[in-house]
Amino acid sequence: MSCNSLPVKLRYLPFVLILLACLTPYLTSPTALVLGFLLATLGWVPGGLPLAKITKRLLAYSIVGLGFGIPLQQALSVTSDGIGLIVASIAGTLILGTVLARFIGLNATAGHLIASGTAICGGSAIAAVAPAVNADDDQTAVALGTVFLLNSLALFLFPLIGHALNLDQHTFGTWAAIAIHDTSSVVGAASAYGEEALKTATTLKLARALWIVPVALLSAWMFRSESKKVTIPYFILFYCAAIGFSDQLPQFEVVYQQIFGLAKQALVVCLFLIGCSLSVRRLRAAGAKPLMFGIVLWIVISTSSLAWLLSQTNG
Repeated sequence: MSCNSLPVKLRYLPFVLILLACLTPYLTSPTALVLGFLLATLGWVPGGLPLAKITKRLLAYSIVGLGFGIPLQQALSVTSDGIGLIVASIAGTLILGTVLARFIGLNATAGHLIASGTAICGGSAIAAVAPAVNADDDQTAVALGTVFLLNSLALFLFPLIGHALNLDQHTFGTWAAIAIHDTSSVVGAASAYGEEALKTATTLKLARALWIVPVALLSAWMFRSESKKVTIPYFILFYCAAIGFSDQLPQFEVVYQQIFGLAKQALVVCLFLIGCSLSVRRLRAAGAKPLMFGIVLWIVISTSSLAWLLSQTNG
């Protein structure tokens, strides 16, 4: 009997069970992502579910919830310490991406989308920049497929490398925020590494995500697009508000920690749903040239940022 010949209710039962397991502390983010991918490959994900829409909203709510567990002074300190690295890495990635795309003959729009996703925050940046440069569906899909594949690898590789190099929590959190594309994979990898790494990575990654707006506007000017649509990530403002609220009303610390714990579990659900939206067909659609382009950019930003962080630590 083939997988898809099973009764519909039985075929979708694993999806429900794993989804419930994501709400427990026994399932990690990387495991949830792999299980989601396996279900998608087997055709065991319920059809008609707007996974992208659900994941986007749940991720936004989760990040706001994380804000209740991050002290204001720590957030300010992390942001001020990392702002120079953020600006340098974004500018460097976009410039390198433009040059490299021309050198290998990659479509300029597709290359710019992948570079934008690598420079800022993966799929969210691609979704924001795509209408600003009038990208078509194929170009957007190729960029998203490339970024999703590299995100999946980063979720597993970064904690392994971090432990192998004996990186401290702060250094790993900073590295993850700079070198991993999507916010969901950043918080997933950092959460697997430690709570301090999670706080550092989340704060820096959201500060990095604020650059979606100026980069989208710059992109529209570069490609002389008539469309000036820019998706503003308002949830970042609510995240900042949550940090400020918990700082001003510390008497509710117990409640804040409960919200923080729920937010971390919700992130595991996000990774599971992202895995469910992946498939072998979607990964193949990315093609060899865009994938190699994305890998080169990713290696450059990963190794250069890590080298700088290690030099600062050793210095």
